[in-house]
Formats: sequence, structure tokens, C-alpha cells
Amino acid sequence: MASLPFPRLPLRYPSEGKAAVLCALLVGCGWLLLHIGWIGLALLSLAAAYAIGGYESAKEGLTTLIQEKELDVDLLMIVAALGAAGLGLWQQDYYLLIDGAILILIFALSGALESYAMQRTERSIRSLMSLTSDTARLLHAGTEMLVPIRSLQVGDQIRVKPGELIPTDGRIVEGTTTLNEAAITGESLPVEKTLGDLVYAGTLNGAGALTLQLDQPPESSLLQRVIRLVEQAQTEKPPSQQFIEQFERLYARGIVLIGALLLLLPPLLWDWDWSTTIYRALIFLVVASPCALMAAIMPTLLSGIAHGARQGILFKNGAQLETIGQVKAIAFDKTGTLTYGKLQVVQVLPESTEGADGSDAAANGAVTELLQVAAALESRSEHPIATTIVNYVSQQALTWPDARDVQAHIGVGITGWIQHQRAVLGKADFVQAQTNTPPAACARLLVATRELEQSGKTVVWVAYAQRLLGLIAVADTIRPSAAATVARLKQLGIQHIVLLTGDNERTATHIGERLGIDCVYANLLPEDKVNCIKQLQQQYGTVAMVGDGINDAPALAQAAVGIAMGVAGSDVALETADIVLMSDQLEKLETAVRLGRRSQRIIRQNIVFALSFIGILLLANFTRQISLPLGVIGHEGSTVLVTLSGLRLLR
Repeated sequence: MASLPFPRLPLRYPSEGKAAVLCALLVGCGWLLLHIGWIGLALLSLAAAYAIGGYESAKEGLTTLIQEKELDVDLLMIVAALGAAGLGLWQQDYYLLIDGAILILIFALSGALESYAMQRTERSIRSLMSLTSDTARLLHAGTEMLVPIRSLQVGDQIRVKPGELIPTDGRIVEGTTTLNEAAITGESLPVEKTLGDLVYAGTLNGAGALTLQLDQPPESSLLQRVIRLVEQAQTEKPPSQQFIEQFERLYARGIVLIGALLLLLPPLLWDWDWSTTIYRALIFLVVASPCALMAAIMPTLLSGIAHGARQGILFKNGAQLETIGQVKAIAFDKTGTLTYGKLQVVQVLPESTEGADGSDAAANGAVTELLQVAAALESRSEHPIATTIVNYVSQQALTWPDARDVQAHIGVGITGWIQHQRAVLGKADFVQAQTNTPPAACARLLVATRELEQSGKTVVWVAYAQRLLGLIAVADTIRPSAAATVARLKQLGIQHIVLLTGDNERTATHIGERLGIDCVYANLLPEDKVNCIKQLQQQYGTVAMVGDGINDAPALAQAAVGIAMGVAGSDVALETADIVLMSDQLEKLETAVRLGRRSQRIIRQNIVFALSFIGILLLANFTRQISLPLGVIGHEGSTVLVTLSGLRLLR
């Protein structure tokens, strides 16, 4: 909707946040000046408060009236505030001007919060855009040329060097490597890529040089689709927002219609004089102003946000505090959310449970030898599993010998020489083949390997001097609070809890079973997670999504309420989400749901009280049982009571 050509103010108009602060200061100053009897200065201060705090609301209200031929609460607020001000000046009861100024202040604060939320949305899109490279190495006639990404076409071939970000989606036509796809799939382990495999923009290349061929234009890459999904999901208005806007307009129409009738009918039907009629109509404008109704919501939400902040829960806007209390289903990402998102050594199993002489010392010596040989080889590698093992061995206060002629065999293992003896580390079949170890000699380790891999762990075998030493298992460990959190959410009445992950099905299923999750979806891309959220919304209505990675951003935006892990979460996830668990304590999710439900109860109580009190005041006005001062007292009193009721969430 295009904005109207409103007149420019002589001075630069402050931002909505600054305008709300200035309005509050001017209202307080006006009240103080009025209290001490400095009428002229008080009127100037209140006039400035009206102008600064009400400019945006007046602009929005008149824009809606002129362009859409609709009335909204913004315009009604201005009419009610000006009516109170005019009546105050006419009756020389200047405290009525403060009533109108407070009404304006409430709406100014609401506009400032909405503007802040929009700025956060724009920042999330800019964070996503920063993941893409501006240039790529185009191969043309045997030479490399650095060209802008937007100039690439289908069929072009580009080169990606080790350690670089993949600039756009493509298919490998030369080279093999491992890719860190955490930004896209959330998978913590690097993925092996070889000829014919598809790679995605924004993923990090490992140690191999690649030549890629483009099968689609850069603007159709997976990362660009992620960006568009975030934009689309965040700009679509949910049904609750549409209902609120319709209610505001219906309320405004009703008040204007009744106000017009009050100006015309009483003299004709009940022989009221025009002075009394205007007086009663102005009282109606004051008591019918939705101050108490608006105060029924915002103070409650703001105090709930403050309470959540003390608990380490960041609500980015008040609407999400309400929404999380209505959640019927919750979807969890795996890596970094239900798990820590970092590999750890979870088991070290030597080839024999006892030493050669049957002593504990010999058994400990077997473990030490296994770890030292593994660290010697892995210290020459930058693979995440290698880093995990080296860090673990260091924590055991062990040292290891130097390994020479170390050679990586992509996707299967690593070999080298330690003290003139050959050392091998990697997958079971690779180590067996390199050492010519008969299957019967390692039957126990094969059984253990199958059990470990079925439980979602990655296993590497270690051999030295043609002798099998044992195995080391690494895994992304589950957060200790995850299972209890899932159980408590079910006790709260959450109808369905699902796991959405880019990880493999075996690992995802194992974790889902351990945590008591109802349904598991694995091998998902970001757009797949969005589709899952949409399906859940069709079935359960209000759905929450909990995640931490860039790949979770579209799903976080699509869900009614997106929840990000504050410490482990990526910048994009934090910016896209509506709620952030700042301390990464998953159990705070239950606290957030309880806080949202309590805020709903208080808001419902406040709305019933506000509407009832407005109804009583209107009835008293129609029966001529209330004067203007009593109307103002009743109006402001109900607003104060509703505000204090909302502040209960601060406890």
C-alpha cells in the first residue's frame, strides 16, 4: 500500500521508538506542569506529545480511510484523543488532555514494537545472503576466469578449491572431496562427494579440488530457495493477525456509527438539548476509547517477555508469547537442538578386553596404545572425526609418536608409518583389507561395530604393525535434558512431537526412540522441513519449530512460532526465530509454553473485564447517570486495573 503524501515536519521526525519515548516524557512533563499550575507550558508539552506520539497513527488511520475507504482503531484513537482534548479545552478541564495523550502513548508504543520486529526480519534475510559468494572461477578454453555469480549459465563449468564455499549448486564432473553440509542439511559429519554427486551453494569444501557443472541457473540454487522461503513465510499474515485487523475495523465502525447516532437521535427522540447531546457524545468518545481493551493485551505480553528474559527465554515480540501457549504440535531439529552438535568420543574398545597376561595394567596399556596410534595418524588430518579423537587423547594426558608418510584415503581411512611400522585407521573393511586380518580374528569387534552403528555412532578401526588394536566410536551426544523435556511437553498436552533432520534415517530413528518422539523424518533438505511443517499445520493448526541451523531458518519462519537455541544457533536461525533459548537449556521450552498459556488466561480475563467495564460506562452514559469526570475516572481506572492485572506475569 503506497503511503500518502503527508506534509513534512519542519524537523526530522524521530523513529517510532524515539517518538514513543518522547511522547511518554512529554505526557509526564505535561502532567507535572499542570499539577503545579503552569497551564500554558503544560498545554504546550501535551500538544507536543499529541503531535509526536500520534503522527504515525494519524498517518496510518487517514491512509486507510482515504485509500481503502475503511476505518481502523488508529483513526478512532485520534478522534477520541482529539475529542477529549477539545472537551477539556471547552470545559477548561485540562486533565482530559492527559487522558487523550495516554491513549496516544499506548498506540505509539505498539507501533514501535511492530517496527522493531520488521527490522529483525530484514536482518535475517541479509544474514542468509552473506552465505553466498559473489564470484566463481569459470573454466573457459582451459583457463580460469573470476566472474560474478549472476553471469553463470546452465552448462558452465566452475572450479572450487579446497576450503572454499561452494558458490552455486552444481554436479561434480572432476574430483572427490568431503563437504561440510551443516549449513544446508544440519548434518554434523562431513559428507563424501565424488563424480556425479550434486553439491549445494553455501556448503564448505574439504581437502579436494572440484570441477562442477551447472545444471540450473544460480538463482535456482538451494540456498536462494531458502532465502525466498524465509521471505515468503515471514511476510504472510497468519489468520489470527487477519482476525485482529478485521476486529479493529469493525470496532471502529461501530463506535463511529454509535457516536453519529448520539449526535442526531437524542434531540429527536428524547427532547435532549444540543448542549447535552454534544456533552453525552463526547463522554461516549472518551469511555468508548479502547484504552482498557488495548491495555488488556500489551502490558500482559510485555511483562511476560520480561519474565521470560529473566528465565533465559527471549521473546522477540508479544504475539509469539500468546502463540506458544496455543501450540498443539512441536517439531525438533536434531543436530545442535536435541543433541550438542559436536562430535565426542563415546567408546574406546581394544581388540581384547584383557591384556596379554590378564592384568588390568595390561588392559589399560592396550587402550593407551590404541589411542596413541590413532592420535598419531589423526593429528595429520583436519577431518572433524580426527579433531575429535586428537582432542580426546589430549584430554587423557597422553602423548603420541610422530607419523610419517601419512596418506588420506577419502571416504575410507588414513594410513601412515609410525616407528617403521605401518599404521591404519578407518572403516572396518578398509582396515581389514589393509592388514589382511581374517574375519574370525575380529568377530567381537564386528559385532560391536554393528551395534554401535545401529545406535547412530560412527566407528573407526585402528591397526598397527599388522595387528588389530581395536575401535573408537564417535557420536553427536544427546542433551541430558532432551528426554525429560519431551516427556514434560507431552504431559502439558502437546498432541504431537516430531523430529525433522537432514541426518540419515538410522541415526534419526535411534534418537527418536530414545527420546520418546512420536514421528521421525530423516534425510530432509530445508524445503522438505517446510513441507513437513505445513502438513503438521493442516492437521494440528498451531505448530512450533525448534532448531539452530541455517537449514532450519525456512521451517522456523513457516511455523507459527520458531524457537532457536541461543548459544549453538546460527545467526540466521537466531534472527528468523520468534523465541530464543539464550542458555541452550532445552528444558526452558516447557517454561515458555507454560508462560504463554498463563499470558493467554490473563489476557482473556482482562478482555472480559475491559469490555464489561466499557459496557457499564456506556450504559451509564446512555441513561445519563454519569458525568464527564466520572467517565474519565471510570475509563482511566479500568485501564489502570487492567494494566496492573497484566503485570502479574512479572512475578
